[in-house]
Amino acid sequence: MTQLNGEVAIVTGAASGLGKAIVERFIEEGAKVLAFDNNQDKLNKMTQEFGCELSVFCGDVRRLSDNKAAVQQCIEVYGKLDCSVGNAGIWDYSTALDDLDEAHLDDAFDELFQINVKGYLLLAKAALPALVKSAGSIIFTASNAGFYPNGGGALYTASKHAVVGLIKQLAFEFAPTVRVNGVAPGPIDSDLRGPTALGLADTAISSLNLPDLVSAVLPTAKVPTPAEYAGAYVLYASRRDNVPSTGGVHMSDTGIGVRGIGVVSGGAGLVKKYL
Repeated sequence: MTQLNGEVAIVTGAASGLGKAIVERFIEEGAKVLAFDNNQDKLNKMTQEFGCELSVFCGDVRRLSDNKAAVQQCIEVYGKLDCSVGNAGIWDYSTALDDLDEAHLDDAFDELFQINVKGYLLLAKAALPALVKSAGSIIFTASNAGFYPNGGGALYTASKHAVVGLIKQLAFEFAPTVRVNGVAPGPIDSDLRGPTALGLADTAISSLNLPDLVSAVLPTAKVPTPAEYAGAYVLYASRRDNVPSTGGVHMSDTGIGVRGIGVVSGGAGLVKKYL
């Protein structure tokens, strides 16, 4: 039996990158999914790809009305909601505070926090009644930047620290009925974009060629694909394998938190020794 057989989920930021990988994996595991994104063309292509296993909603995660409408559509189409995945986000391309143009600072802060933090808060608000009825779960995409510096600039890092705090607070508020957890990916080669206020809305993180740029400084020596991150979301959505966990964050960060001082990892000689 698949992990999510018969489950129904909403995924935001679902039409590309990590969000699409989560959708694909959830459907593979037996779930039906409502894909929430602001790009109708990409959503239309997903409809053609997945058929009746997928419903789509085009809207803005920054609006409570859109989040409520997405939840309502999910219930109308599939009869319930078991899991809400807050995943929509933007990255500041590691822009240091000193390099942020004062003329755009307010707008960049508001845009990044509204998408990365407020969007999650509004999804939780809109989905809570349905999730209480199903004794379901919430999963937020955090980041290695929610725990360590230099996974982004000041704005992104602050927003992801806020997400970690939000996970813990909502896990407290929604217990014992609704579980709230997070996944903290490390580097990812995807379509993640930047703030319009910084002129980065059309820039994708894939343009940086992260596999060549950072693989050598990761303990796992590899930048995972979006699909390789999706399994952690299945674990937290599972009613069988995630009975115990709420308020937790799965560290899928390629080992960034265990890098040594001056060296990436301490096991470089193991392959030569044992293989």
